[in-house]
Amino acid sequence: METIRLISGYAMPTLGLGTWAMRGKECKAVVKTAIKLGYTHIDTAWMYDNQRDIGEAIQEIGVARSDLFITSKIWQTHLKYNDVLSQCDECLQQLQTDYVDLLLIHWPNEAVPMEETLDAFNKIHDAGKAKSIGVSNFSIDQVNRAREISQAPICMNQVEYNVRHNQEALLAHCTRHQVMITAHRPLAKGQVIHEPILSAIAEEHGKTAAQVALRWLRQKGIIAIPKSSSESHLRENLDMFDWNLTPEEMEQINNISG
Repeated sequence: METIRLISGYAMPTLGLGTWAMRGKECKAVVKTAIKLGYTHIDTAWMYDNQRDIGEAIQEIGVARSDLFITSKIWQTHLKYNDVLSQCDECLQQLQTDYVDLLLIHWPNEAVPMEETLDAFNKIHDAGKAKSIGVSNFSIDQVNRAREISQAPICMNQVEYNVRHNQEALLAHCTRHQVMITAHRPLAKGQVIHEPILSAIAEEHGKTAAQVALRWLRQKGIIAIPKSSSESHLRENLDMFDWNLTPEEMEQINNISG
């Protein structure tokens, strides 16, 4: 699996498994299938209510913890200092692990001082419970505030990013400051298959519109975490590393409007 180096020094796989809205037997089955196919990056969150399922799946399949990259997130209602610490411990307990590779503030909450939240995140980082920390759904101004406040580097901003939601200014700003972008909803909830430009480019390359959408993200330096519950789609999403879009094709896709 292709990786990129975060500013924290850790390597992060550029493709991951999104698990939002997956629970129970379905979640466990998908996680096991994905790992067998070669996925090493699993994205979850306390709010998803599936971390126990993911933890059990990892234990049952017997994969070494060091071979996986797990991202979790602290929900916006739990951003006070003690709440962050307790929810992090709950995440680790549910996932049956001593640490996550990346811990994010799931959504900003202006009712809680960011200093208080990031003090807790830094304590978690210093204790080794999160190898890297970051944010999710943050604006440029909010990313700047987080970077100024945190002693540990802010490595990530996970946001909605796809051909219909191309946040070029945010991407440029984060890239300038070595904050990586992870795209959730990278396939726009499946709507990318209806984009004529993607379909035309896909035909040229012998790929699918979804594969073109993921390749576009990768060539922009963005990590993608598509959600898929079928083995065929999981396999399809993996086929994004050994081919390239031309500069002209990249520009065509850049110009798709939401």
